[in-house]
Amino acid sequence: MYFASDNTSPAPPQVMAALARANEGYAMGYGAEAAMADVRARLREVFEAPEAEVHLVATGTAANALALASYCPPWGSVFCHRIAHIEEDECGAPEFYTGGAKLVVVEGDHGRMDPEALARAVGQAGKRGVHSVQGGIVSITNATEAGAVLDPAAVAELTAIARAAGLPSHMDGARFANALVAAGCSPAELTWKAGVDVLSLGGTKNGLLGAEAVILFDPAKSWEFQLRRKRGGHLFSKHRYLSAQMAAWLEDDLWRALARDANAAAARLAAGLEALPGARLLHPVQANMIFAELPAGAHARARAAGAQYYLMGGGAAEAEDAEHVRARLVTSWCTVADEVDGLLAALRG
Repeated sequence: MYFASDNTSPAPPQVMAALARANEGYAMGYGAEAAMADVRARLREVFEAPEAEVHLVATGTAANALALASYCPPWGSVFCHRIAHIEEDECGAPEFYTGGAKLVVVEGDHGRMDPEALARAVGQAGKRGVHSVQGGIVSITNATEAGAVLDPAAVAELTAIARAAGLPSHMDGARFANALVAAGCSPAELTWKAGVDVLSLGGTKNGLLGAEAVILFDPAKSWEFQLRRKRGGHLFSKHRYLSAQMAAWLEDDLWRALARDANAAAARLAAGLEALPGARLLHPVQANMIFAELPAGAHARARAAGAQYYLMGGGAAEAEDAEHVRARLVTSWCTVADEVDGLLAALRG
């Protein structure tokens, strides 16, 4: 009963088989292998963006930081939600790779930036001329760090604010596949058609060992990104192992199938938690993350049964003395119904 993170799930057999095939013989390095050309062509097709440039890295932090650095100057602002991953979980990597750009946090329910709050924040950029940080880029997380999903209209509302101020928009799509299948739209509709300029497309949280794609819908930014990736130490010499993962993930729409399975498991778990006496959901469950308040007794029973998940706002020792605990539970592509039902049975006692 492992619900700590989709980051910790295994890779599906299709990906492992692709890696084994990629390991046969020799191949050019640094992204010059034939498989990378296939990945680029496939993502251009999937996103209906024939001119887009695609580059791979191994971590979401690298994808976000390098993407932001390619669009935001050191004296610029990166507007993001207060609980965005780039704000809370990347150890200053965006600031480091941009050369000092300032993250300006924006409030909003369920991890979504409030449009009016974003407009106010963007409107303040550069107000004091040379003495203040200037506008830079707006970064949208989808699905959000609270598990909510922005549909194309919600994305377009935020990117329109950025565009009106002459700013580009970035999407942190660490769980983009989960958001996509939940929103029921096309990849293009959720990105460039809604005003997104650059996407960090996450594979690691959706079944890959470690492969993320940065999709630049403006190909003019490609060379700068490539230079930044190399200078930052994120250009793999044996790049074929990244492209092999990504190719297998895209083949036969595996990436969306994996996300659908993860989302379905989360929906099953959320329905069970809503029926659990004394429990309540803290955010809408739209993708594969659940934030819930659990009775302390139920939490203790689940832990005793071997359930793994993260506590919020304190460690296990603090939870022992509380009437309720707050927890984050994440499902993955391989979370099965028996695992969900086992956790719910343990919680009920």
